[in-house]
Amino acid sequence: MRIDYLTENFEGEDFLVADGFDDAIIGVDENSMRIIYSVTKSIEILMKENMTYEEANEYFYFNVSGSYVGDKTPIWCYDNCLINQN
Repeated sequence: MRIDYLTENFEGEDFLVADGFDDAIIGVDENSMRIIYSVTKSIEILMKENMTYEEANEYFYFNVSGSYVGDKTPIWCYDNCLINQN
């Protein structure tokens, strides 16, 4: 799911997005109108920026998922996809 899909299908809604993580979007919570991101895909995105799995995991939990930015703070889904840690 992409940001453009959300803006087209939820016209007039203001979504709070996590910059650089568009490819990790897996849905939207229609009750709170918050974007849902895959934790696994988010960590994989960070690993593509030349981080090891450990670095990406630490960065994600400290700098991304741990940030609260109000009522529209994205939802981080702890999906059970496997990450190639190489």
